Amino acid sequence: MDNYRHPFIGSMAAAVVDTEGVVVSWTEAAEELLGRPAGEVCGRRMSELLADPSHWAALAAGRAGTAALLDGRGHATDVAFRVLPLIEDGPGRYLVIGAPAAEVARWREDDAFTRELFLQDRIGLAVFDEELRLTRTNTHLLPYTGVPGDLRGRRLADFLRAEDAEAIESLLREVLQTGRPLALPEALVRTVVDPKGGRVMGISAFRLQADGDKPVGVTALFTDITELGRSRRRLELLHGATAAVGGSLSVTGTCADLAAVLVPGLADAVVVEVAEAVLNGDEPEHARAGPLTLRRTAVAGAAAGLLPTGVPVVVDRAESSEPTLEEDAGRPAMTVALRARGIMLGRIRVHHEQGSEGYEGADLQLLQEIASRAALALDNARRYTREHRAAVSLQRSLLPPAATDTPAAVTASVYLPTGTGDGGVGGDWFDVIPLSSARIALVVGDVVGHGLEAAATMGRLRTAVRTLADLDLAPDELLVHLDDLVAQLVVEADQGGDGVHREPAPAGATCLYAVYDPVSRRCVMASAGHPPPAMVHPDGAVGYVELSPGPPLGVGGFPFEVTEIEPAAGSVLVLYTDGLIGGGEGDLDEGMAALRTRLDRARVTTRRLAEAGREITQSLPVHRLPDDVTLLLARTRVLPTDDTAAWDLDPEPAAVSRIREAVAEQLERWGLDSLVFTTELVVSELVTNAIRYGGGRVGVRLIRVERLICEVSDPSSTQPRMRRARLTDEGGRGLYLVAQLTNRWGSRHTDQGKTIWTEQEIPGPNAGTWPGASPPTE
Repeated sequence: MDNYRHPFIGSMAAAVVDTEGVVVSWTEAAEELLGRPAGEVCGRRMSELLADPSHWAALAAGRAGTAALLDGRGHATDVAFRVLPLIEDGPGRYLVIGAPAAEVARWREDDAFTRELFLQDRIGLAVFDEELRLTRTNTHLLPYTGVPGDLRGRRLADFLRAEDAEAIESLLREVLQTGRPLALPEALVRTVVDPKGGRVMGISAFRLQADGDKPVGVTALFTDITELGRSRRRLELLHGATAAVGGSLSVTGTCADLAAVLVPGLADAVVVEVAEAVLNGDEPEHARAGPLTLRRTAVAGAAAGLLPTGVPVVVDRAESSEPTLEEDAGRPAMTVALRARGIMLGRIRVHHEQGSEGYEGADLQLLQEIASRAALALDNARRYTREHRAAVSLQRSLLPPAATDTPAAVTASVYLPTGTGDGGVGGDWFDVIPLSSARIALVVGDVVGHGLEAAATMGRLRTAVRTLADLDLAPDELLVHLDDLVAQLVVEADQGGDGVHREPAPAGATCLYAVYDPVSRRCVMASAGHPPPAMVHPDGAVGYVELSPGPPLGVGGFPFEVTEIEPAAGSVLVLYTDGLIGGGEGDLDEGMAALRTRLDRARVTTRRLAEAGREITQSLPVHRLPDDVTLLLARTRVLPTDDTAAWDLDPEPAAVSRIREAVAEQLERWGLDSLVFTTELVVSELVTNAIRYGGGRVGVRLIRVERLICEVSDPSSTQPRMRRARLTDEGGRGLYLVAQLTNRWGSRHTDQGKTIWTEQEIPGPNAGTWPGASPPTE
C-alpha cells in the first residue's frame, strides 16, 4: 500500500491510436509503465506491443480488457485497459488508457470497500474537512432523534449537545494535528432535542492526507457500544450485588447492603421489604396466595429521606410474586419478589426519577437474577438469625443478672456476642458472687474459641468458680483449682468417651478473680492470663491495677500471684475481656489507652452504671464484632464503723460469759433485741469450741448489714465438721445447734487460722437493709 498510487491521481498510462491501430501519441505515464519512450512507440501498431499480437482485434472490439504488453526489456506486463472513441465523426481516433492489472484490481477492491462502508448499518462513518465540518457520512451515522437528514457542511455542535460535541471534536482535532490514529475511546452522544440518556459511542479516527502529505480532513468511525456497555455494567452490578449480599449474616444488614449496591447502578431509589417472620428468624407460611405482612427493612437513594424503615406493608402474595415493569407517576419502576425454595421472603422495588430513561426487559431480568441470589443470602441470614438467637439465649442463660446491688458494691454489666459466623457466641463470662461476711467476688473470664462448645465450657467454668468461691478460697488458690479443671477438660476433649482420638476442642481460658471486703476496704485479686482491671477513683482519675498475671488456665504447673489494693468508697472497678480492647486483632496497649479515654468520658463515678456501660460500648460494631465483649462495672461501698463491733479474747473459759454480755449490749444498741438470745447461744458455742480447740487468742466480730453476721476466729487451721451426735455422746452437738439457730453458716481459712461465720435474718422494718450503707445515686 505504501507504493500504491490511485489511478485518478496520475498512475494511469494513456495512448492515442488511429483506426488502423497505430500509436499516434504516448504519455509519460505510459513510458514509465513499459519503459518505452514515445519516440520508440509512436508510429508503430499497438498490436506490436502485445505479447500475443493476435489479441488486439478482440481487445479493440471489446473496448476493455486485460492484455500482456511487452516492456522495453521484452518482459510481459499484465495491463488492464479501456478503449474510448475520441471523435464520433471524421477521422477515427481512440484513447487507450491502462494501468497494471494488479493495481486496477486493488482499485476496484478499494472502490467496493468504500462504497459498502458508506452503505453498511453497523458502524457510523463520517468524513470531516480540516475545519471539522462534515463532508460525507453514511446513512447510519447517528440514527437517533434529533439528527438532521443532510449533514454536509454541518458541525457536530449543530445537532449534538455542546459538551458532547466539544469532547468529540477535541479528539478529532488531535488526530488532525498529530496524525496519530484514534482507537475506540468512549464518548457520550446526546442530541439537542433528545431528553434521554443518549448513546455511548466508541470512536476510531485517522487523518486524510493529499499529495505532499498535506492534511485535508479526518475520517471517523462511530460504533454504538451502548448495549455492550450496559451489558458490562449489568454484569458488574450482578457480581457486586452477589458479593454485597454475601457479606453479612444479618437480615437487616443483608437488605441494607442490597439496597446500597443497587443505587445508582440500577436505580435512583430502592426499597427492600422483608416478611416479618424472616426478621424474627422464622420461615413465612408456604402459601401461594393470600395476604403477607412485609416490613420496610432498607431504603437507599432518593427514598432514604422520605420512607422510614420499620413500617409494615400488607401485600397479596400472588400479585407480588410476579415481576413487574411499569411507570408510576412518570417514574419507571420495577418490582420483583425475593423467593427462596419456593417461599416468598419479601420484595425489591426500584425506580428512576422523572425524566430518566426507562427500564428495559434486560434490566428486569437483571433485577430478577439479583433478587434470586439475594433471596438465598437472606434465607441464610434468616437461618443464622434463628440459630444465633438460640445460641445467644443459651449464652445469656449461663450468665448472671446484668446488675446487682449488695452491701459491698453495686454492679452493672454489658455482654455483646461476637459478630462472626459461628453461632454468634463465645466463651466470655462474668459473675458477681456474694461471699461470707458481706464480701463479694468479682469474676470475668474468656474461653478460647467461639460457638456452642465455647459457651458450654464457659458454663462449666462459671459453675466451678461459684463452687470454689463457696469454699471461701483465696484468689490464687481458687485459680489453681480452676487450672486443674481446665487441664482435665483439655484431656477430655482430646479423648472421647468411646476411646477414639479426636481433634482437641478449644478449652484454654483466661480468668480474673477479685474479692472485695467492704469492712476492711481490701480488694485482693489474681489473674490467669487476663488483662488487668481498670479503676476509676472517686475524683474521676482512671488507672489500671498493676498486677502480675499468671499463665492462662490449662497450662498448669505455675503459681498465681495475689495483688491487694484498697479502693476508696465510690471507686469503680472495671473488669473486661479482651474483646473490648481489640479482640485479639489490635495492639492491646492502644486498646487499653482507648478504654481509658472512654472511661474518662463516661463519668462512671457520677452516673448510673448501666448508662455508663452502654456509652462505653456504643461505638463498637455490634453486628461485626470479631470477639465477644464483656464489661463489668462495680462501684465499691464501705461499711460504716458503727455497723461493726469486734472483740479480742483470751483463751480462757471466763471469756465466754464476758463475750455473751458484750454481744447482748451491742445488739441492744443496734435495736436488735429479738436476736439477743439466739446470738448469745451461737457466740457461746463457737467461742467455747475456739477456746477448747483453737490453741490461741479468739476473735469475735459482729457485722450489721442486710443480715446479722457473727464471726469467731482462732489460730487453728482445722476446719469444723458438723455431725449427728449419738445418744451416748457427751458432745458433738454444738455445730448442729448453730445450724439450727442461723440461716447460714460456714468457715474459711485466713492468714492467721480460720473463721467460722453465721448469718441471721434481721426481723422487722430493718430487714434487708444496712444502715449507713445507702448506695450512691444510681
